[in-house]
Amino acid sequence: MVPEKSKFNNSAHSSKSSFRSSNGIGITTASDSQERIHGQLHIYDGEGKGKSQAALGVVLRTIGLGICEKRQTRVLLLRFLKGPGRAYDEDAAIEALQKGFPHLIDQIRTGRADFFTANEATDFDAQEAKRGWDIAKGAIASALYSVVVLDELNPVLDLGLLSIDEVVSTITSRPHGMEIIVTGRAAPLKLIKVAQLHSEMRAHRRCDKTDQNIISSSNLDGIEIYTGEGKGKSTSALGKALQAIGRGISQDKSHRVLILQWLKGGSGYTEDAAIAALRESYPHLVDHLRSGRDAIVWRGQQQSIDYVEAERAWEIARAAISSGLYKTVILDELNPTVDLELLPTEPIVQTLLRKPAETEVIITGRCKNHPSYFNLASVHSEMVCHKHYAEKGIDLKRGVDY
Repeated sequence: MVPEKSKFNNSAHSSKSSFRSSNGIGITTASDSQERIHGQLHIYDGEGKGKSQAALGVVLRTIGLGICEKRQTRVLLLRFLKGPGRAYDEDAAIEALQKGFPHLIDQIRTGRADFFTANEATDFDAQEAKRGWDIAKGAIASALYSVVVLDELNPVLDLGLLSIDEVVSTITSRPHGMEIIVTGRAAPLKLIKVAQLHSEMRAHRRCDKTDQNIISSSNLDGIEIYTGEGKGKSTSALGKALQAIGRGISQDKSHRVLILQWLKGGSGYTEDAAIAALRESYPHLVDHLRSGRDAIVWRGQQQSIDYVEAERAWEIARAAISSGLYKTVILDELNPTVDLELLPTEPIVQTLLRKPAETEVIITGRCKNHPSYFNLASVHSEMVCHKHYAEKGIDLKRGVDY
């Protein structure tokens, strides 16, 4: 099984980062970073949910690492096709980021709120796309940001509102050390070819009418599952945690979040910095618990302690879900825990069937055999990895990859 500290075994784990603060205000920009010869282009596309969430999870992890290392990383969130007049899933998450780290996050929205096809595109749509892209070009050229998120750029290109050749040229000539994250469906082939990471979010639909009737009668909306070999599962879950906190801010309510992690004893995991950032900014809203050994658990080599640790965490999860005290409960790496037969499936199914309507449960992790609780999910996204730079021997980058 693969509950590793990083998907790829790489020497970057032992390397120490060195940064200089030429700007004098303690914020690390692309021009300051000495960590990697060239920043990477990440693409998250596909029909499934989790693309923008994964990008926000990477942003949170980057900021969190900066806090841990007593430096700060500046991020630009540029959102295409997301104009005023409509609420979007990630609005609340971005609000939580901006309140928690106000001097580190810049956000710009462009476009209109309506859905439209290429045949329905207007001059206004083209102007808004150009406005957003002009801002993006300036931000990339300035090297003031270490991470630039171009949310929904893929569909903008698919609609023909921008020149793909110009976008590819600008992104490939970005400053050393700058990470660019592009999201949205229908990523064009020319952009994919120059990307170092390409992860597809593949949507799975429920097909069993009996299960659908159970879900409808039980009012079980709000169970989301992120699985697969690709990157973005835990980072999507962290994006959901941000959303819960942000909703609480906008509604002036307390939206508590519980993050439970299986198979992750010890330290040094990809989500550590992000969770640390959440707990520093919102200590009264975020609870976190790890379980398991500081080792990979292989099928056929399970130890007694693995069963004990898995059950310990599940008892806490079951009580937390049933209590209704948490608006969001993240069960990180529950899928491989069940796949390893460290936990039975039926108690999980029964707990999910009885969960309070307002409690959302996010379940992550790869697994070879889908347990029966997958049929209860309102969202099931499979992360499919098409490209990853670590496979070409490129060092993983702290705060972005681990």
